[in-house]
Order: sequence, then structure tokens, then C-alpha cells
Amino acid sequence: MFYNILSPYLRGDGTVNISRLRNLREDHDLKQKDIAGLLNCSQVAYSYYEIGRREIPLALLCRLADYYHTSVDYLLGRTDNPVPYEPSKYLANK
Repeated sequence: MFYNILSPYLRGDGTVNISRLRNLREDHDLKQKDIAGLLNCSQVAYSYYEIGRREIPLALLCRLADYYHTSVDYLLGRTDNPVPYEPSKYLANK
């Protein structure tokens, strides 16, 4: 059987609960179209990511974590600590 790595974070309808995207956007006084521009997607596509109707690609999730100076784990609700992790030494050598 296929196991989705996000299974522990799925709502009953199978979507990922990433309500922190909206909270962070509003805390920064931004509109959906502002973040959509950052991600090079339409406002509609971003709104679907924000409400969990469409799964957000990992690359975009990483870009948002960098933009908001937090971690992907925080965006996904895996931690309540918004402080980002230290950069990986592996990535620093790339």
C-alpha cells in the first residue's frame, strides 16, 4: 500500500492543513496576488494552496519558508516554533 508522507497532517478530506500560510500572509499585510507573484503562479492557484484544495509543490513551500524566515515544518504545523533551522553545511557547499 502506498504511504503518503503527509498522511499524519491530512484532514479528513485528504487535504493538507496549512492554515499558517494565510496567517503569515495576513500578518505581513500582503494579498494573495502579492504572494502569487513571488511564486510565479496565479492568484487562484495560490488561493488553492492556501485553503488546501491543491497540494503545494515542495519547491514553493521552501520558497515561502525562506520568504517568511521560518521552516517548512512550521508552515506544515509539524512544530509551533517559527524560528528557522540553521542552514545545512551540505547546501552551503553547493
